[in-house]
Amino acid sequence: MKKISSKRESSEKDDMLSEYDFSGGVRGKYYKAYRKGHEVKIHKADGTTAVQYFKLEEGAVMLESDVRKYFPDSDAVNKALRSLIQLIPGKLRTVAKAK
Repeated sequence: MKKISSKRESSEKDDMLSEYDFSGGVRGKYYKAYRKGHEVKIHKADGTTAVQYFKLEEGAVMLESDVRKYFPDSDAVNKALRSLIQLIPGKLRTVAKAK
């Protein structure tokens, strides 16, 4: 039976390879543009180009990764927000519904 080297095991645990350098990167650089919508050009082997347009749907919300751990889907988010709404005083709730 062949034993797996410890070097291989440690590289599997690493998230990023050592040759990737993101030290000059800017977090959120394209965030606003992405939210507005973007297009993706796909260059096919036959020489044609297909263009796909993407835009977040109305009411879509992007969750940060730390929040996503607790709310894996829309149902979980909606349930949590509805429970928070119950904590808001009645007068404020009726104003929010009127908007």
